[in-house]
Amino acid sequence: MTLEALQADILGPVAHGFFTRHGGASSGIFEGLNCGTGSSDQTEAVQINRARVAEAMGGPLHSVHQVHSADVIVIDGPLCDATDETGAPRRADALVTAVPGQVLTVLTADCQPVLFHDSESGVVGAAHAGWKGALDGILEATIEAMEGLGAIRPNIRAAIGPSISQRAYEVGPEFPDPFLDADAEAGRFFANGEGDRYLFDLPAYGLWRLRRAGVQAEWTGHCTYSDPARFYSYRRTTHAGEADYGRLIAAIRL
Repeated sequence: MTLEALQADILGPVAHGFFTRHGGASSGIFEGLNCGTGSSDQTEAVQINRARVAEAMGGPLHSVHQVHSADVIVIDGPLCDATDETGAPRRADALVTAVPGQVLTVLTADCQPVLFHDSESGVVGAAHAGWKGALDGILEATIEAMEGLGAIRPNIRAAIGPSISQRAYEVGPEFPDPFLDADAEAGRFFANGEGDRYLFDLPAYGLWRLRRAGVQAEWTGHCTYSDPARFYSYRRTTHAGEADYGRLIAAIRL
């Protein structure tokens, strides 16, 4: 089966894709293009899936050990694959580069995959932005790291890929507090749910943070929870009582 990579017009002609689960070698609960090395899927299947993405993107994949932080790794050459001295992926949640041919990737399964491009300066970035990373500033940190490579903030374009939508993202009564403590305007991203629960609009919150930071941004409009044929979803898996879940990959290359 052919891989399916969603495109975002706002990023222009730069090579990129928010890959769905179509076209992968995984089976069972991971059926499709599971690219999560941290999942309990068969290692060989994940390696095949990642190799297919690398072939589609035209280069080896750079990735990090995602930890819901605001830390960014700069990829400064083809031999820098974001690993530490032991060969393990470095802990961070975004990557940036100005080196042509480097493929930056992040993994998600409800969180926001965000791809960045400054076509004028030739700088790209990729960020994993769950609620904690977005609240702690991973999006702004990615923009700042791109500026460190020569990007100009008004020229940066950002696209949020498939993420959990507000109608599927129920949270507890305590959840809004850190958002409201940081900025009272964040209250607009919470709607009343059943009882004392709220519904959180993660993509809208991400767009707000990006636009407030001075970059143009859009969301592809795809909900991971609501489309099991195309997307993996941590929350859907939890509700179904399944043992594990696949990870979607988003990629961008200069």
